[in-house]
Amino acid sequence: MAAKSAPPARLPLGEREMIVLMALLMSLQAFGIDAMLPALGEMAAEMDAGGNDRQLVISSYFLGAGIGAFFPGAFADRFGRRPVLAVGLVAYIVLSLACALVSDFWSLIAIRVIQGIACAGLSVVPAAIVRDHVGGDRMARLMSLIMMIFLLVPILAPAVGQGIMMVAGWRAIFGAMAVMGVLVGFWVWLRLPESLAPENVQEIDPATILKNMGKALSVRGSVGYVLGSALVFGSLFGFLNSSQQLIGEAFGMGDYFALIFGGAVAGMVVSNFTNSRIVERFGARRVGHTALIGFIAISSVMWLSAINGGQGLAEFVVLLSLNMAMLGFIGSNFSAIAMQPFGSIAGAASSAHTALRMGTGSILGGFIGYQYDGTTVPLAVSMLCCGLAGLVFVLFSEKGRLFARPNAPN
Repeated sequence: MAAKSAPPARLPLGEREMIVLMALLMSLQAFGIDAMLPALGEMAAEMDAGGNDRQLVISSYFLGAGIGAFFPGAFADRFGRRPVLAVGLVAYIVLSLACALVSDFWSLIAIRVIQGIACAGLSVVPAAIVRDHVGGDRMARLMSLIMMIFLLVPILAPAVGQGIMMVAGWRAIFGAMAVMGVLVGFWVWLRLPESLAPENVQEIDPATILKNMGKALSVRGSVGYVLGSALVFGSLFGFLNSSQQLIGEAFGMGDYFALIFGGAVAGMVVSNFTNSRIVERFGARRVGHTALIGFIAISSVMWLSAINGGQGLAEFVVLLSLNMAMLGFIGSNFSAIAMQPFGSIAGAASSAHTALRMGTGSILGGFIGYQYDGTTVPLAVSMLCCGLAGLVFVLFSEKGRLFARPNAPN
């Protein structure tokens, strides 16, 4: 009998390769959102979707991802990280092709919800993989580097989507999503080792799942950071939902949408790079708390600028870019702080945290987007309110103290 051919060697990843691969896995979700933005108007016109309904192409995916995030962590803690990623990648590819073929707007929205649910593991599992290896401020540094690479996708995706739409129509954007899924999936299959330690394998039963997820959402020092980041990123989701209308209609710059959108998001890339350089020196709490206060201050200026009338595009983009930069510091640091207590149940904790963040953010973002009235006022008000509420939750987790740096193990 002929010997079976051996599978390709799955060598342990170096730190740089792991950072890039985790960023690419997460970026599949971002590409599936941001590449759609320039095409929303054309989609709505072709499928007779009126008013702000076009925003549902974005918010439905966010909502599905929030719902779906409850599940992959428990399976990743039982069967390993690789199988859950494989399921998510296959679903991403197949459902992207389904979106490309649909002809009814509400069928498209339904598929987008299902896609968000089925592919939620692509957002949940990378954080668990990183936590399998490191924790504390070092995890915050690695997550910042991952986010820095990941954020190149929101910068480039609208331009890519606009270019694809001009050449082959908006349906081809979904085809490009499928191609990206295939390429990243091959890299995962070839190179990503399993990182779940045997001693951390959890049982799959309702009691264990509920216990682990309940623990992840009940630790006071963690849950305030999850809710705080959910609120501030909910305001970002509100911008994503209404960005095509704001830039294309309110400011009349639709032809330059990709350039303006990318310029606004670029601040997050800079802040994540900066965070990776300073967080181990100053601590995730000090950096994250400072950024949240900065977010509130900038949102206040944005609100005053909006209500006084006559706000120009340049002023709006500068203020928005500064707030995006604050979000870059907030995201990585708050995530690392929230995950620190849960090394043995990293998958379940990442699921619970992602579900709460995405679920809250998608609902809030959808609500904010639907308040669009042809001005930037609803967005500015929402950013300010979300920042203040986020600060309240952080103060709850920290028992009223900011800027402390506890000696947590890495």
